Amino acid sequence: MFRPRALTRRSKSEDMRVVVVGSLNIDYIAVVEHLPAAGETVPATGLVQRFGGKGANQAVAAARQGASVGMIGCVGADDAGRAYCQRLRAEGINVTGVIATTRALTGTALIAVDKAAENSIIVAAGANGELKPAAIRAQQRRIASTDILLLQLEIPMTTVIEAVRVANRVPVPVVLNPSPMCAGFPWGNCSLDTLIVNAGEAQAIFGFRPDNLPAGLAKWQRALAERQIERLIITQGARPTVCISAAGYLKVPTLAVRPVDTVGAGDAFAGAFAARRAGGADLASAIRHANCAGALATLKPGAQESIPDKALTEKAVRRLSR
Repeated sequence: MFRPRALTRRSKSEDMRVVVVGSLNIDYIAVVEHLPAAGETVPATGLVQRFGGKGANQAVAAARQGASVGMIGCVGADDAGRAYCQRLRAEGINVTGVIATTRALTGTALIAVDKAAENSIIVAAGANGELKPAAIRAQQRRIASTDILLLQLEIPMTTVIEAVRVANRVPVPVVLNPSPMCAGFPWGNCSLDTLIVNAGEAQAIFGFRPDNLPAGLAKWQRALAERQIERLIITQGARPTVCISAAGYLKVPTLAVRPVDTVGAGDAFAGAFAARRAGGADLASAIRHANCAGALATLKPGAQESIPDKALTEKAVRRLSR
């Protein structure tokens, strides 16, 4: 199996370098009593416009944990795209890898959130669909200089695959959050340092759920080896997060909260995990911080607005450790 270069523990003065390749969307969030069924129209009690997209959300999450973050993506050559780049620069994120296209508008997401904090999301890719493999090849030097490459699936699959292959050649560890789930990823033909999924995504990819650990550990380990995945992280909401690798498995407790809005919680988890690993943190510590970042992100509405900073996350980690 391909082995990426080892992550080493860094001093506080050193950068935790993360490059994110992914989507940038403008989110329109409607608050509803309940999510609509097929053919049903429901009234909204509120509507807000915010910055989103899984790629940019995770970039913001990593930056707020203290990482030095570079974003590679595509926006429209429009006011929304220009505003988005300004927004990311204000977060300290390098956006020289974000290109603007005249072929499409900046991506858009339509989000409904109900009173139980569950959500339903429709994404119009827009400019995200114009991020081509050539744009990734143009950023090879940036990818080669990072500690972690972080990816999702809201951009074309060919572009995701090219980014993984560029990182594999360097080699740089790849963290993939395969959301939203879609077909076409060449499992086993490229190498992943870490795959971050929820229980439903785990079942869709592997065909089974993590309910029978430790009895079923060998089955999971074989599946990871076949797909060239170094480790698998499965988030389970309020239940402990599970990490499986050739070395065994571990369960990391989550922070107990009363969620207001779950939009962006998974992105807060992925970004915080990538930042901590880029800084050389061990797996248990990185997952503990990611669990807390994800939980804290449910306490406020919105994707990026709710993402906690490093100080708040570390305070929550201390509370969780007690």
